[in-house]
Amino acid sequence: MKDTLFQTNIKKQFEFDESVASVFDDMLERSIPFYKEQIDLIAHFASLYLKEGGLVYDLGSSTGNALFALHSLSPQSQLVGIDSSSAMCERALLKAQAYGSNARFICEDFLTFSFDPCDVVIASWTMQFVRPLMREKMIKKIFESLKSGGVFLMSEKVLGSDKELTHSMIEYYHRYKIAQGYTQFEINQKREALENVLIPYTLDENIDMLKNAGFSCVEVLFKWVNFALLIAKKEGK
Repeated sequence: MKDTLFQTNIKKQFEFDESVASVFDDMLERSIPFYKEQIDLIAHFASLYLKEGGLVYDLGSSTGNALFALHSLSPQSQLVGIDSSSAMCERALLKAQAYGSNARFICEDFLTFSFDPCDVVIASWTMQFVRPLMREKMIKKIFESLKSGGVFLMSEKVLGSDKELTHSMIEYYHRYKIAQGYTQFEINQKREALENVLIPYTLDENIDMLKNAGFSCVEVLFKWVNFALLIAKKEGK
């Protein structure tokens, strides 16, 4: 279904409910620059660190696109999506059946979920929705759950380090969204709905947060204006 959620006046803050889940794939593809390319990057680099039967967690897995892309590269891996939205999980499970994927989806809050030792953790545009007071604790939890040599793939919206440049980046991104068919009214409505819900960090703040959690190496795999994909590696023994 096409995303038309913000063509009328908003009445509440943004949340991942049934109305959002029903149009989420369209929203992702039209709102995130190079979305498919980023998903392909996530799947490729995740597959490099997976042995047969390895365990992957996708946090805030939504409709499962990252895990489905990974399944085609590493079909014997254990693919587990965790999302607190039942509407998202229901759609992901239907897609898994349609694609013949072995991915499992668990409807729980990943902040309180008990992880088994794993090889890869993915968080695609997810950590930006975690409250800042909990974010560093969650990154540390991810680090501690990873096996030695494991990796964490995190894609995020990011701020610039300069206010003027940040404003210019956001304006350019809005031009991108208009080119994807959104109106200025829709853009303004969504921005208002996301206020105090999506809280981005700068690229440097994200890198520092990952290194402070214990990751020995952090690299930028993708960067487009105010979007970035990072890979963080836990040092092997």
